[in-house]
Amino acid sequence: MPTLHDRAVGALLGAFIGDALALGPHWYYDLDALRADYGDWIDGYTAPRPDRYHAGLRAGESSQAGWLLELTLRSLVECGGYDEADFCRRIDDELFAHIDGTPLNGPGGYTSQSMREAWRARVQQGRPWGEVGGLADNTEAAERGLAIAVRYARQPAQLARALAANTVLTQVDPTVAAMTVAFGAVLGQLVDGQRLDAQLSARLMALVRNGELPFHTVTRDGEDGVAPGAEKPTPGAFASPDALLTPSNIARAALDPGVRIEPAWKASLVYGMPCAVYHQFPAAYYLAARYADDFESAVLHAVNGGGQNQARAMLTGALVGAMVGVHGIPRRFIDGLDGAQRRLELAHELAARIVR
Repeated sequence: MPTLHDRAVGALLGAFIGDALALGPHWYYDLDALRADYGDWIDGYTAPRPDRYHAGLRAGESSQAGWLLELTLRSLVECGGYDEADFCRRIDDELFAHIDGTPLNGPGGYTSQSMREAWRARVQQGRPWGEVGGLADNTEAAERGLAIAVRYARQPAQLARALAANTVLTQVDPTVAAMTVAFGAVLGQLVDGQRLDAQLSARLMALVRNGELPFHTVTRDGEDGVAPGAEKPTPGAFASPDALLTPSNIARAALDPGVRIEPAWKASLVYGMPCAVYHQFPAAYYLAARYADDFESAVLHAVNGGGQNQARAMLTGALVGAMVGVHGIPRRFIDGLDGAQRRLELAHELAARIVR
């Protein structure tokens, strides 16, 4: 069984690796075109084609998602925890000062919709932080927020507060925020030593009932029986716990011999290839539950599914990395990752700060 420290480092390195593995074949919605350019099976780092997203970057480098994860990781390490003012200052100085509001621009070769909307509100309209979030439904906040979830893996209430606060800086849709915080809570549980299985959602719902996760529920166990005094939501709580119930439902399907997606990369077709949270999180849960002890299979099936495979591989890599630990990640993926030593050092520093 990996140690807490190894699981934390594995989650972070797994995310960086998943992002970089999909750099070349990112956003191919035509799977025939993907296979024509990269062959029947992508099994390592590749460079983008000159006419594709992230053109000019090298195999093993990160997209802006990986770049933002490292920015968040540095902030957490240098501040000792989540410091919103420091995070916002870094975005102003290190990102917004170097982008122009267009998609094909900025660190990593592409800037997501949520960051473009925030840039316009912050830079062009002069709005303060707290008033720049938009309605993009992508996983951008969840991707950078992986570091927050790892930092507070053993403090679920603090995890939820910090991750929710960080999310709404750029994405204010309540459903997106709820699903993002739920994903972070799942990752925190895995770093803490739990498994992505049929019992995980019950553990999460217990945290709701204890007041540690800010989700409203009118049921005693998330399934049946109205809980006393639970007729009205707690102020500030997310309206529904469904995002916490989804992981175990999908884990049951992934491990049920009567429910098969073959080959597993076709999870992208079942759950959806686009960027939205309601496509990406279920596919990541499926692949992580199915390949809970096999990091390589999990992330490579995420990459080979096409579409928004970068988010899918990054999220899957974090989940499985947390379960196998950093020593369960094939060395070739670490060796081929740009900035691997720097990121390993940051990950170890953050892991050392997790409350034991």
